[in-house]
Amino acid sequence: MESLRDNEPIAIILTQTLCALFGLFAGIYATIVLMTETDKFWMRKAIGAAEAARELGEIPIGACLIDKSGELLSIAGNRTITACDPTAHAEILVLRESALKIGNYRLTETSVYTTIEPCAMCAGALVNARVKRLIFGARDERFGAVTSIFRLCDTSSLNHQMEITAGILAEECKEIMQNFFRQRRQKIKN
Repeated sequence: MESLRDNEPIAIILTQTLCALFGLFAGIYATIVLMTETDKFWMRKAIGAAEAARELGEIPIGACLIDKSGELLSIAGNRTITACDPTAHAEILVLRESALKIGNYRLTETSVYTTIEPCAMCAGALVNARVKRLIFGARDERFGAVTSIFRLCDTSSLNHQMEITAGILAEECKEIMQNFFRQRRQKIKN
């Protein structure tokens, strides 16, 4: 019959392995927590742009674009109505402004934060601009072209794929949209 002492080397190896894995997971957890706090910070900036768009009577979607050093390049809310431009979505506006600011239409090594999952037009523009990372708040079950309806930003069919993080401050982002459309329907009833 084996004794516990006979298995001591296995127990020591197992303990060392578990400690190493715990250290690895602790490091990953710290990175996730840090990234989440950074993501929340920039998503709050995008939410501010969405609220400013709402004040103009626009659909309240906001976006901001951050460079690789974490500096804000551009921030905007939807302006399709005020600019009389069907392409003036928040994501398109931050891409345009950032490209002009850096003098290059390729926005590699950048991250875009947007309150709502981008539509097909915006997702295509993000791919064409070669954005490295897309972070969005709430999913758009009707028009979302990143994870909901289509997967334009990470499909292997296209020549560029980006990292996608979904659900940052999702409830706040969703609530802004729901309140906007609820108020709009109420005005129509009255």
